Amino acid sequence: MTAAEIRARFLAYFEGKGHERVASASLVPADDPTLLFTNAGMVQFKRVFLGDERRSYRRAVTAQKCVRAGGKHNDLEQVGVTARHHTFFEMLGNFSFGDYFKRDAIHFGWEFLTSELALDPGRIFVTVHQSDDEAFQLWQEIAGLDASRIFRLGDRDNFWQMADTGPCGPCSELHYDLRPPSAGGVPTREEFEALGDEGSFLELWNLVFMQYDRDAAGELHPLPAPSIDTGAGLERLAAVLQGADSNYHTDLFRPLLDRVADVVGRPYEPQAPSGVSYRVLADHARAVAFLLTDGVFPSNEGRGYVLRRILRRGVRHAWLLDMREPVLTEVVEEVVRTMSDVYPELRDRKDHLLRTTRQEEERFFATIEGGMARFDQVAPVGGSRGGKVISGDEAFRLYDTFGFPLDLTEVMARERGYAVDEAGFETALESQRARSRADRAESGQEMERIAGLQSWTLLDRTAPQAWIGWEAKDAATTVVAVLAEGERVGMILRENPFYAEAGGQVSDRGVVEGAGWRLDVEDVRKVEGRNAIFGRVEGELPGGIGEPFPARASVADGVRHDTERNHTATHLLHAALRGILGEHVTQRGSLVAPDRLRFDFSHPEPLTSLQLAAVEEEVNRRVWEDRGVRWRITSKDEALASGAMALFGEKYGDEVRVVEIPGVSRELCGGTHLRHTGEIGLFTITREGGVAAGVRRIEAVTGPLAYSRLKGAEAELAKLADKLRTTPDAVSRRVDELVAERDSLTGLLAEARIGGGASGTIVHEATVPLANGTTVRYQGVRMRVRDADDARNFGDAFRAEAALAVAALATESPDGKPSLFVFVTDDLVGRGVKAGALVREIAAVAGGRGGGKAHMAQGGVEDPGKVDEALQAGEAVLRQLLAGVAP
Repeated sequence: MTAAEIRARFLAYFEGKGHERVASASLVPADDPTLLFTNAGMVQFKRVFLGDERRSYRRAVTAQKCVRAGGKHNDLEQVGVTARHHTFFEMLGNFSFGDYFKRDAIHFGWEFLTSELALDPGRIFVTVHQSDDEAFQLWQEIAGLDASRIFRLGDRDNFWQMADTGPCGPCSELHYDLRPPSAGGVPTREEFEALGDEGSFLELWNLVFMQYDRDAAGELHPLPAPSIDTGAGLERLAAVLQGADSNYHTDLFRPLLDRVADVVGRPYEPQAPSGVSYRVLADHARAVAFLLTDGVFPSNEGRGYVLRRILRRGVRHAWLLDMREPVLTEVVEEVVRTMSDVYPELRDRKDHLLRTTRQEEERFFATIEGGMARFDQVAPVGGSRGGKVISGDEAFRLYDTFGFPLDLTEVMARERGYAVDEAGFETALESQRARSRADRAESGQEMERIAGLQSWTLLDRTAPQAWIGWEAKDAATTVVAVLAEGERVGMILRENPFYAEAGGQVSDRGVVEGAGWRLDVEDVRKVEGRNAIFGRVEGELPGGIGEPFPARASVADGVRHDTERNHTATHLLHAALRGILGEHVTQRGSLVAPDRLRFDFSHPEPLTSLQLAAVEEEVNRRVWEDRGVRWRITSKDEALASGAMALFGEKYGDEVRVVEIPGVSRELCGGTHLRHTGEIGLFTITREGGVAAGVRRIEAVTGPLAYSRLKGAEAELAKLADKLRTTPDAVSRRVDELVAERDSLTGLLAEARIGGGASGTIVHEATVPLANGTTVRYQGVRMRVRDADDARNFGDAFRAEAALAVAALATESPDGKPSLFVFVTDDLVGRGVKAGALVREIAAVAGGRGGGKAHMAQGGVEDPGKVDEALQAGEAVLRQLLAGVAP
């Protein structure tokens, strides 16, 4: 049965059961700031489940486009390596919004799989939540399942919730037995979980019974209208129904793999190391095509950054296949050809997809050769340079010179057993930024050097300059001095509306033009007390230039207005900080630009999240009150006597300008401002951090940029929280935990691979000769682990790096229960060496049993005292297998 037939049958079946067929939502959630991408079928219905939205129907069915890249389970790094991980996939789902519940959901699921798809009922096993007696009974009543084929599992596996609070409930999963008939039978719960981990039992469908509302205290309260949310992976269903050993070997991916083979000029060999690259290209082409179609564009942040990572990962795998020209573009075209009947938007945007993909591929191909050569130098295969750690400087060079994102360098490093000094990378990145700042400062000093009045052509030596920028942005004026310096021209105007950088506010931009000429203002600087404008001239200035000549000066209104938004907001921020943190807060520096504001202030410690929220709320409250902004010129003494604040680092004359927001702020300030605070629109803090001892810094944006930035930040933070199954305010803590776990695991694996350290010890190591003169390496290892995932990760790394090798791993976990694992490289599997046969004999030495797949198997240990003896016995078992004698 083709994937298209499965999709069509699913939609038709549920339409026949009264469900409304709802089109797939975009991969970019339209009204959900908690997600970066649509990653499940229920995303477009979240507001319905929460009761915030009502639809004209109470039952729905969808085939939803989904993207999962990176995140808690590192799916992106597993793509192409495993049989089931993808960046883009389709999720089939049926939903009930307070209509039917468990009985109908179970009936629909069982009937569709066994009747519509004709799957063997004898191969279907079910899991339910350990407390869900109702579902346990319904499966027996409706499906006729024997109780031994229904496994009760805990919250980790069979309880689903949208977030720490809100709708949630137990779930029930349908699993399909992929074991050969000879290995059948009903496993125990422990055996079922172990076999599921290794892929012998495949989860096909998850039925979520949303029946509770979890409050802030963690208590569960029954929902007034229990609902249903289900998800079945189309790719997995296709693999089962087509008898494929991998999702990649279904009709969804075969045309794409064939296209890769055509472009590369070599056939796809699933078990060969190159097979991973074929599968990555096939998978990533689907993600690229659909993300571009839904409006995501490659960039260096947010959704665009994820897309660029996917694209560059694809280019790297094309490089591994010895390709030096775009490959992904060709596969994207095949995606369009094979999937446009279902998703016609692919065909509609085909030119855009191919053009953008090709541009990105060519851009990265232009630098990848040098980058790969450099990577080979800093992380040679099997090398031990620098303690197998890539320095931060080298990682930064790969990023800065060759365009390798840090995470790509980390992936490549892990493949070779190296770590990356992330902190050193960040230090190098910040050093580059500091150099850029210094270069800009030096450039400014050079401009000052050339701008002394002795270098100017003075057309009117007596004319004073009138500053009119507080009241006007456009004026008829006269050019009274000119400076020619290369291609740049400087001018001094008699009536000048252009602000020169001072008090933290950046210079204005704009245009000065006259008869037959135009100067685009690129910079404004003080020259002996006057504001001078600098830029490049189009046309010709008046010949001879001996007298002043007329001009029209116009400040760029949009840029000035945005700058004024940020300047007035800075005064509101200063007042809010003093009101919330205390009178000790004083300004210690600032930057006011069109796109942001930066405010440094005295305060001894970081602001708490509550304090930051209060400051932001206070500023916005003053914005929305739409208070007037007024100013006056007065003496410095009178201004200070009236309570006006003088700003740190500023020099004031006898006369000063006082800018006042009545009832809020009164400061000495020469900058430009709004007339009303309401023109700010919105104020959003983007960062708070330390600058020096006792000095903190807040960065913020206002107006349209604040709105855009706020929505983007909310989406990014909420997406991370959703991926990490935590709340936005706990993301940092959860990431710290995961980083600590990763570092711990990296250390464990590295120690185990080199046979040293306290966590991994090689107990026995030997080589077994083959008839053709080659040898097989056997290694028996003891290793401390946190859970079975650590052992499997060790096995993945071992199999990826080794050739003609077997590893027997005895693990010691925190619960004190030892286990045995055996890992066999693919080249030995092809010679008939099976991990399952090995683990049975090795485990038997320690009184245990075991089994599993050809490349990985797991067994138990009854006598921990015989673990070393079992690891040593593995060599003899391997010799027997290689000699063709069944042990």
